[in-house]
Amino acid sequence: MSDDNQDDVPFNKEFPLRPGVAEEVVPGVRRVLCNNPSPFTFTGTVSYIVGCGKVAIIDPGPDNEAHARALLDAVRGETVTHIFVTHTHRDHSPNTPRIKAATGAAVYAEGPHRASRPRHESEKTTTESGADRDFVPDVALAGGDVVEGDGWRLEALATPGHTANHLAFAWPERDLTFVGDHIMGWSTSIVAPPDGSMVDYMDSLDCLAARPENLYLSGHGPEIRDARRFTRFLARHRKAREASILHRLSKGEADIPTMVRAIYIGIDPRLAAAAGYSVLAHLEDLVARGIVATDGDAVIEGRYRLAGPLEV
Repeated sequence: MSDDNQDDVPFNKEFPLRPGVAEEVVPGVRRVLCNNPSPFTFTGTVSYIVGCGKVAIIDPGPDNEAHARALLDAVRGETVTHIFVTHTHRDHSPNTPRIKAATGAAVYAEGPHRASRPRHESEKTTTESGADRDFVPDVALAGGDVVEGDGWRLEALATPGHTANHLAFAWPERDLTFVGDHIMGWSTSIVAPPDGSMVDYMDSLDCLAARPENLYLSGHGPEIRDARRFTRFLARHRKAREASILHRLSKGEADIPTMVRAIYIGIDPRLAAAAGYSVLAHLEDLVARGIVATDGDAVIEGRYRLAGPLEV
């Protein structure tokens, strides 16, 4: 029987890793947790060390000197040859200059931060405050590029959606992928326009689900085993969220705060604004498809209604 007919895969919030402690998660991969917990980062940002002897570091983390020291202590006696960055949010890339200065390693990423679309003139607020606009990689990667080190080989996978410049890094020989913030085992990822795009996010989910790797190592929280099944669950979850939006709009025109209250029952109030932007990401797609209408651009302050009867 297809996995798609099974019950939803539960999120996993069991992650006892302590900040600053290097832990081997699988042979050839260590992880170090930064002490930056929040409703958005869970217990903190997870950085990864790939290889042994001559190693790579993935996502040096936020501007946090203690975390940089912990990473450098974890590789004491080894040589850091590469630094990879999955995306340019402030909890993932700002520590890069510290690690580069200490090691001389080259930095690999998709490119500087950019939005998924131009900002609408009618937008009164922006999601761009979480962006690391100072970041510039030494080597720009595109999807399909392969970088080899001593005993490891990583393939860059273009996974836009959470951010426009998001990359995942697959290690096919080890059946694993470093998925950054595109997929997390403890919660859904935030997709907040114009920084992110739900259309891109869903396309990237499909791309990951089509690949063979079945272990995901995320930027926050525990590893994800049976990863392809989990990815299909996330796609169903997002489609169910879209259906909930349409159900609310079938009762009449509404603004985004009204939809959040109807859809996200019991949400942590600190996450309500982020939930609103995820609703906006769905609405952008629905407006583009002609299913939902609004006056002017699809923005966080707008009011939305069904463009016509829903197809049954």
